[in-house]
Amino acid sequence: MLFDTFKELISKYNHDENMVKEFWTEVEKNYTNKKRQYHTLTHLDNLLVQINEINSEIKNRDAILFSLFYHDIIYNVLKSDNEEKSAELAEKRMKQLHISPEVFGITREQILATKSHIKSNNSDTNYFTDADLSILGHDWETYSVYYKNVRREYGIYPDFVYNPGRKKVLTHFLEMERIFKTDYFFNKFELQAKTNLEKEIALL
Repeated sequence: MLFDTFKELISKYNHDENMVKEFWTEVEKNYTNKKRQYHTLTHLDNLLVQINEINSEIKNRDAILFSLFYHDIIYNVLKSDNEEKSAELAEKRMKQLHISPEVFGITREQILATKSHIKSNNSDTNYFTDADLSILGHDWETYSVYYKNVRREYGIYPDFVYNPGRKKVLTHFLEMERIFKTDYFFNKFELQAKTNLEKEIALL
């Protein structure tokens, strides 16, 4: 489903199968990097499922799909500019496809929004960042796999460095008035997400 969606998206703007293959190979290579444990194609699969469930609410599906495929394409646990670098690569590929600056502007906003998850004036951006965080509200068994994979991604850091940083991130989400900005995701995931975050903090 992931590749088919990507192919359909790119093919709207360019029918060159070699370009589709080239772009997909780049996406696949980055998201299957051996250093990644959570920010993988599985994460993209989950995002796509969530986005498809609210497709009727999305105003610009192409922009949100580009955000989906490129928001974590650059991911280095030692860097703090992953979102900016990912947005830059997305812009480069979208320019090759001659996609309008307006559409890229939406995609850029959505990719950068995953850095802070602050509520946006753009409803599509709120749906996207909520979908990106949807793992937080899954059942505890699924969530456990998620947080353990995140820990593996940050395996270069010892517990005395990682645990306080992780606790700060989780506490930040718990202190938000709402983790999920849209009513759809709030109703679906908010309560379970808070329970999961509190349980993980207790384990750190």
